Amino acid sequence: MPLSDIKAIVSDMDGVLWRGDDKLPAMEEFFVFLRERHIPFVLATNNSGRHTDNYIEKLAKMGVPNIRPQELVTSATATVDYLKQQYPNGARLFVIGNEGLFQTLQEADFTIADTNVDAVVAGLDFNFTYVQARHATLLIRNEGAKFIGTNPDTTFPSPDGLVPGAGSIIGMLQLTTDVEPVIIGKPKRAMFEVALQRLGTTAEETLMLGDRLNTDIEGAYHVGLKTALVLTGVNKREDVEDIQPDYIFDDLPAMLKAWRNAQ
Repeated sequence: MPLSDIKAIVSDMDGVLWRGDDKLPAMEEFFVFLRERHIPFVLATNNSGRHTDNYIEKLAKMGVPNIRPQELVTSATATVDYLKQQYPNGARLFVIGNEGLFQTLQEADFTIADTNVDAVVAGLDFNFTYVQARHATLLIRNEGAKFIGTNPDTTFPSPDGLVPGAGSIIGMLQLTTDVEPVIIGKPKRAMFEVALQRLGTTAEETLMLGDRLNTDIEGAYHVGLKTALVLTGVNKREDVEDIQPDYIFDDLPAMLKAWRNAQ
């Protein structure tokens, strides 16, 4: 399928648009390209640590203004959607995560608590401690709290290189509890289906742009989206084995060049 036939984009952010606070080449040009051609997009990230308002502010500071909340899907917002299907308003949650996850859950009327909780929700936490791990383990083992993970990313692309991600924390708790968590983010279907619903396009005419084979590419593939791997994040060309992306680009400039040449 030529790039010129793509009608909409679902794009990851960390490792595609930026690393940490460092924007990647042609990030601004990418959004200009989409807006000039009236190609709708949703930015879908497994990072649960930032509130959608933080992403809008970050993008504006990086030269991409006027991003709307409906153009953002995070594993935190997807986790809220799941929890609302399972629990009533005010359900009690023990949460491991950064500020954005706490804020998103509280805005959805969940109660953050340490005791008598309905579920343990674990995401990326830059201040994760043994005390938190111990308490979460006991809540799941001894009190029967449900175990929910925001996303399975074992690493996180920082300006210094790959560092532990939410999946590392979730994996440790799985080992200590012998309980398999419910995972919300990519590669699970929920985030892709939310994105397609917001875009109003079919999977076959929508392109997933990501830097991880086992989440962005594999998850999109199973939902039926076209897929493009960019090599500015986690995976490199030599990592491609079982799941074959429709496209592989060194970076955003290479993708934009190929797309323009396809028209």
